[in-house]
Amino acid sequence: MSESIGDCTEPRTAVTEPEVEALVRGICFKTGPPRTVGVEVEWLVHELRAPQLPVTPERLEAACAAARTVPLRSALTVEPGGQLELSSPPAASLMECIGTVSADLTAVRAALAAEGLGLVGVGQDPWHPPRRFLREPRYDAMEACLDRTGPAGRAMMCTSASVQVCLDAGYEEPGPLGLGRRWWLAHQLGAVLVAAFANSPLAGSEPTGWLSTRQLLWTEIGPGRAGAPALDTDPRTAWARHVLDAPVMCVRQDSGPWTVPEGLTFREWTRSREPRPPTREDLDYHVTTLFPPIRPRGHLELRMIDAQPGDDGWIVPLAVTTALFDDPEAAETVYRIVKPLAERGGSLPAPHNPLWLDAARLGLRDPELREAAVACFAAALDALPRLGATPEVTAAVAAYRDRYVIRGRCPADDLLDHLRGTDLSGSRPHAAGEIPTAHGKDIRT
Repeated sequence: MSESIGDCTEPRTAVTEPEVEALVRGICFKTGPPRTVGVEVEWLVHELRAPQLPVTPERLEAACAAARTVPLRSALTVEPGGQLELSSPPAASLMECIGTVSADLTAVRAALAAEGLGLVGVGQDPWHPPRRFLREPRYDAMEACLDRTGPAGRAMMCTSASVQVCLDAGYEEPGPLGLGRRWWLAHQLGAVLVAAFANSPLAGSEPTGWLSTRQLLWTEIGPGRAGAPALDTDPRTAWARHVLDAPVMCVRQDSGPWTVPEGLTFREWTRSREPRPPTREDLDYHVTTLFPPIRPRGHLELRMIDAQPGDDGWIVPLAVTTALFDDPEAAETVYRIVKPLAERGGSLPAPHNPLWLDAARLGLRDPELREAAVACFAAALDALPRLGATPEVTAAVAAYRDRYVIRGRCPADDLLDHLRGTDLSGSRPHAAGEIPTAHGKDIRT
């Protein structure tokens, strides 16, 4: 969400509708053998002494300044509500990715601890209402645009956090590692990942009725901004059509507030050329304002996983997802596992179809999603050694399976148990305001 594109408001060549379609088709899927993996981890910043207390803007500013002094290999960005995000460089292996981000997180946590602050992994802030920290034209326009659909947009901007797994688009040819298969698989397996890693059941310290409230927020923002394209054609055609028919969030200006048009699609903008003709830079920027659960950016960015508890909880969804997509045997197995789920999704694109809604609401309490998740974790555990995962990483995935998946639970259930004063997870008692953690072992190397 913090992506930005260079200024484009000076006079440049306008793009036509056919040019837009050709550009989108050419840049959003880069095919070839799957060789690299990446991860983007978002965190809420909290007071170490009492996580439930709000962090003042002054302390958030100090935290961001401290984090920026740390030499990192990952890119560090700040989200509108003050969340911190680390985006790894493309890594040649799963373990390289884990090692890079783990080292960077250790350094960032040390810098924040000196300010009395820390990072918490939860998909949606369980205590605080949305409060915008960044005051920039992009976020002013985003807030004005998203407010038209209700309060979900502000909550998404300011109180949500995720683990986003980035994988190569795949081969041009058919097969388990082909682009068409991986694109389709991401939209079906995505519901299983939502359910297995749901970790946002609270808002305002009260249950929302959804195990992934963060996913609910994306649904409420609407299909034009946060929905997937239809899967009725090839990925390039589907995404190009989606980009053209998606509403324009803003028209940037050299000075003053940016224009926030209502109901203007990019296709209509290329035809009307008002309030000014759109440029290639406008197209690039427009793509950064679309937040589908799977976003093609040359590679595939899987955006549906809630932030996870514990310092290293993010490693498990990264390992599971990478194994299921990049190991050919696991990819073929998981394709067969999730294929029956496609009928349940119906004709509506994710995340607005019944399958994704049930995943966000029920998690693995849903019997069919639980059965699929158990089988997917088994396939991932079988594949991880072939991808070079260490025994510690494989053991962490197995521990997560045993603690949550087999029992039809997810981290959201721990939060609800903690709220009720019970502890069915087998973890230690928690201090007031503390977020339960997924495990205590160091699995990073």
